[in-house]
Amino acid sequence: FDVSTLTRMLIGLAGYLTGYDGSFPFIKPGDKYEHHNYLGMRAFCAALGSCLPPFTFLIVLELSRSTPTAIIAASLLIFDTGCITLSQYILLDPILMFFIMGSVLCMVRFNTQRLRPFSFSWWFWLLLAGVCLSGSLGVKFVGLFVILLVGINTAFDLWRLLGDLSLSLVDFGKHLLARVFGLIMLPLFLYTTIFAVHFVVLNRSGPGDGFFSSSFQSRLIGNNLHNASMPEYLAYGSLITVKNLRIAGGYLHSHWHLYPEGVGAHQQQVTAYLHKDYNNLWLVKRPDNSDDLTGPPELVRHGDIIRLEHKETTRNLHSHFHEAPLTKKHLQVTGYGIVSTISFFIKWKKGDPVKVLRSKVRFLHRSTGCVLCSSGRTLPTWGWEQVEVTCSPYVKESPNTQWNIEDLINPKLPNISLSVLKPTFLEILWESHIVMIRVRGLRFSGVNETEYRVYLLGNPVIWWLNLLSLALFVFMLTVASLGGGMLLLGWLLHYLPFYIMSRILYYHHYFPAMLFSSMLTGTTISCWKLINFYLFHPLSYGMRGPLAHDPASSMAGIRWMESWEF
Repeated sequence: FDVSTLTRMLIGLAGYLTGYDGSFPFIKPGDKYEHHNYLGMRAFCAALGSCLPPFTFLIVLELSRSTPTAIIAASLLIFDTGCITLSQYILLDPILMFFIMGSVLCMVRFNTQRLRPFSFSWWFWLLLAGVCLSGSLGVKFVGLFVILLVGINTAFDLWRLLGDLSLSLVDFGKHLLARVFGLIMLPLFLYTTIFAVHFVVLNRSGPGDGFFSSSFQSRLIGNNLHNASMPEYLAYGSLITVKNLRIAGGYLHSHWHLYPEGVGAHQQQVTAYLHKDYNNLWLVKRPDNSDDLTGPPELVRHGDIIRLEHKETTRNLHSHFHEAPLTKKHLQVTGYGIVSTISFFIKWKKGDPVKVLRSKVRFLHRSTGCVLCSSGRTLPTWGWEQVEVTCSPYVKESPNTQWNIEDLINPKLPNISLSVLKPTFLEILWESHIVMIRVRGLRFSGVNETEYRVYLLGNPVIWWLNLLSLALFVFMLTVASLGGGMLLLGWLLHYLPFYIMSRILYYHHYFPAMLFSSMLTGTTISCWKLINFYLFHPLSYGMRGPLAHDPASSMAGIRWMESWEF
């Protein structure tokens, strides 16, 4: 949920149009921009953030038909320090909130056009809602929540139309198809177009290449697989890298560091690393060390027994009956030096040689019978927070236990072009979404050399007032008639799903929900005034019966202070 496609392209476009040359690395907050022109990108985010109060005003005005209520709701965002902080920096949050609020505004404006179906304004707000929905999802997967909100509203609207006996089934079908086109097909088309542009514009290699499959990397300019050529088949004596087929499974990796005391055997660590690295290189050898360096190359086939020797440390890939560091039902994988006990069966297609990039192979340890596995779990700091590699006793095929040979160096073998491996658009679209779902963002903190510091904290008075308003809502059923029901649903959809997410939550994740709670607060305050007037209006228009201090009086319930003598 932390990976944004549309946001980065929009910010990049804003920077490009205002003179930014794209060379600043944006590694951590506090780094000096020096000569880089960043003001255009900040101004772009600030401009979208400044649209939130007007959007709030228009939404609440449409729902409540009360200008004071709309002013109260908009003022809560104007004076909220958290929204100001998020909007003044180069962040995705103001862009996300812009599209979320734009979607809600278009939805409520479209609802007001129900008496003018298929008019220009009716189509305008319907299609603009679809555009904003695609923008919300293109910025962040949190946009799914506002899509769900609009979907629920549309379902109720269609149910109302279905119950309208004056409307023929043909006309109802037209309404249904119009909404399918405007709220489903158009957003899907625009969302797919966003990624099509993304793949064309952002087509170069970067530090995150290792999160993607080998075929995906082959289309990235600057990647070692782009327009590359290498041997088609694996042979003994080859220098290789081995990549796990699980998304973000990593490259088989080792280094000089040992497992700490108390974590299995005190031997060399073997992990999965998500980035290209010299320590990802392994030599393919025979188990008995009888490699013929002068003869013709011999291909590795299904069922062959091989030994993988780490190029940098000369240790061999090894497993034994010690439990893995994190996945306790699996066995530990280490780097070890005794040749005779360290060998793996190659499992591929029976009789077929192993192909580079295309073969999904498994490595079965000969002594224990377990299969080499990337568990996907992150090791502690002693393991450099790399991915745990284990030997699984469960030999059922899965992406965690399947690997492919990505890089291969063997001067004895003829090379072929890898251009035939480039994936189709739909394949890279699907893979990029799997990576976005599984890969977590990074939290940065930084310092600078000035005496100023910025702290992200919402205005406590406004946030506490929002919480109080949410509590009051359950006692104020009249709010629902003024649009509060939809606002409460919007808050729930943007708040409750985070309870089931197995991820670290940060303060800024609540801000989309905060938008709805602020609008609900404005509506609640307005309704509270009406309720108060209803309760106390007899003071102005006349009361009958005993005085309020008498329990039998109709006014006894509103005598909140002893000094009141009405």
